[in-house]
Amino acid sequence: MMVPLRAAPPPEVQPEATVTGKGLELAFDGVTKAFGDVSVLKGLDLVIPAGQFVAVVGRSGGGKTTLMRLIAGLDGPTSGTIRIDGTARRGLQPDVRLLFQDARLLPWQRVLSNVGIARGPGWKERAQALLAEVGLADRAGDWPYVLSGGQKQRVALARALVTEPGILLLDEPFGALDALTRADMHRLLTRVWRQHGFTAILITHDVAEAVALADRVLVLRDGRVAEDITVDIPRGARATGAPRLAELERRILGAV
Repeated sequence: MMVPLRAAPPPEVQPEATVTGKGLELAFDGVTKAFGDVSVLKGLDLVIPAGQFVAVVGRSGGGKTTLMRLIAGLDGPTSGTIRIDGTARRGLQPDVRLLFQDARLLPWQRVLSNVGIARGPGWKERAQALLAEVGLADRAGDWPYVLSGGQKQRVALARALVTEPGILLLDEPFGALDALTRADMHRLLTRVWRQHGFTAILITHDVAEAVALADRVLVLRDGRVAEDITVDIPRGARATGAPRLAELERRILGAV
């Protein structure tokens, strides 16, 4: 006789950990960015509180990359003001760091030196501590070419954290990874975000990734924020496939 299979009970959902640290508030006041006659961002008004994890989704050409470049100071707005912790900013921002899909490690430097590339007093100890934090304490002396894609992204994450940034920009950093490695990186990123308390801004085409990681999802469409959606599901429940996840994903996909 066949015995019917029963689903195992979901793991107990743990309460959300408090995020503490040195995250910075980011504000856009009437920000427009145009390239010639083409306006990519149009009068953007936006506030991201210190320490929040925000995902930005949208179709290609919707303004996501331009938004990221403005936050990093790689470009300036055509009009309007960008404020970080209440201060108007222009130019490269020392308290903003970026993590890209390509880890961009220096092939002629070993892993430890890649992490501690900023140097400064105590850089080696700081780099070693961060490698341990991302699970690569035993790879400090390796060359980048021997690392897997996921390991390279761990090194890049450690490097981004070495100066304790107030804002971390994530430009589809896990897009080239396989599903299992990506899930591992999601857990790692969530852990270091909680520990360090930086403001995280994730640019992604993956709506499921946005909902899994963020407190809030912004849908950019035609240079404006078309939807500003709060993800009010505890992260522990997201891992168990809470029914509201699918509902939120459908809502975001409908707005893109």
